Amino acid sequence: QVQLVESGGGLVQAGGSLRLSCTASGRTLSSYHMGWFRQAPGKEREFVAAISWGGGSTIYADSVKGRFTISRDNAKNMVYLQMNSPKPEDTAVYYCAAAPKYYSLSLPSAPATYAYWGQGTQVTVSS
Repeated sequence: QVQLVESGGGLVQAGGSLRLSCTASGRTLSSYHMGWFRQAPGKEREFVAAISWGGGSTIYADSVKGRFTISRDNAKNMVYLQMNSPKPEDTAVYYCAAAPKYYSLSLPSAPATYAYWGQGTQVTVSS
C-alpha cells in the first residue's frame, strides 16, 4: 500500500552531519506514522525515532536524543532523519518504516507496529 525508499546514507566523520531521506509512493503518506530504525551487524533492529502522521509528535531513542531530528513533509511524500554529531556507535543500516495510523492508539516505537519497510541505507561513522 506504500513503498518506501531510503537515500542519503554513506560515510561520515564523527562530529559531522548527515541527512537521510525516505521517499514514499502509493497511498498518501499522511495515512501513516513514520519511523526510523537501525540494525548493526550482529544486533537486532532497534528504534531510532518516530513522527506522527501529521508531524505534531515525535519520539526518540535515548541514544540519539538531542543529536538526531526526524521530520516529514507530507506534501512531498518525504520523511527525513537529520543526524548531527554522529558517533561510531551510530553505524548501522537505517530503515524507514510506516505504521498505519489506525493500527495504533499512540505514536509507536515497536517494530512490529510498522507494516511497511524500505530497503535500508548504510550509514558508517568514522572516528
